[in-house]
Amino acid sequence: MKALITGGCGFIGSHLAEALLERGDAVTVVDNLSTGCFQNIEHLVGRPGFHFAIETITNETVMDRLISECDMIYHLAAAVGVALIIQDPVRVIETNIKGCETILRIGVRYRKKVILASTSEIYGKSEDVPFREDADSVMGPTTRSRWSYACSKAMDEFLALAYAKQLALPVVIMRLFNTVGPRQTGRYGMVIPRFVQQALHQEPITVYGDGQQSRCFTFVGDVVRGIIALAHEPKAVGDVFNLGSTDEVTIEHLARRTIALTGSSSPIIYVPYDQAYEVGFEDMRRRMPDIRKIKALVGWEPCVTLDGILTRVIAYMRQTHGA
Repeated sequence: MKALITGGCGFIGSHLAEALLERGDAVTVVDNLSTGCFQNIEHLVGRPGFHFAIETITNETVMDRLISECDMIYHLAAAVGVALIIQDPVRVIETNIKGCETILRIGVRYRKKVILASTSEIYGKSEDVPFREDADSVMGPTTRSRWSYACSKAMDEFLALAYAKQLALPVVIMRLFNTVGPRQTGRYGMVIPRFVQQALHQEPITVYGDGQQSRCFTFVGDVVRGIIALAHEPKAVGDVFNLGSTDEVTIEHLARRTIALTGSSSPIIYVPYDQAYEVGFEDMRRRMPDIRKIKALVGWEPCVTLDGILTRVIAYMRQTHGA
């Protein structure tokens, strides 16, 4: 199997590349390094069957060639992270929508299967927890740029499902819930690497809001396992699946566990959303998936606990940052 991973120098993409190579697949990574990092795949360079291209996915000449040569496309390339959404909404919207449209249009030209990474942000401000794949999305107003990412990914899903229905393109959509683990950066607001870095440097742990908002964190290795299982399940084609942990934790508790596991003396300080992001910033209070659908189809469920995730991230940061 020849796999093409867009955004393959990113945190999830690099782990997926490793796993596919271990399966015996040939892997080509394409990434423009806007948020990805070449160091994430540097250890794969030279391995049999591994290739990479530093290029944007909107370059149709390059993407036409890469897609024509592969058997399956894992479309992970996207502009992500709450901080980036607030700072650069034009880039977020254009990258996500134009990039996805390019992949789908060329994919249907060569009849290639597309595995599309979407997001739990799709559910917006819905309070119908746990979120089911067929549940309603509840978005905030267009005057809040915070919702531009969710809406752009919703359009990606609409477009992918339209290609599947009208043009018979084999598509599988995965909604990822707070994927975390080694190689993830806190640069764009990701909470676990930010907390771990602060704790290791004995800096205050900055909790945004009141800390009572809750999330479900999923280890990247578990996520990759789920992605591959869905990619190779014929019954998944044309459908949408939640992929995430159901172990819910408040951000305040996450901060306390990080302090405990690092042995840090860092205090916790609370930063209002208006200061952390922008005036009028809106957030989800809870974000928990219903994973019965993916479990019934491919038997997937996460294995690594929150403490297991934190332990792995702490060890990685100590090794790579010398903290």
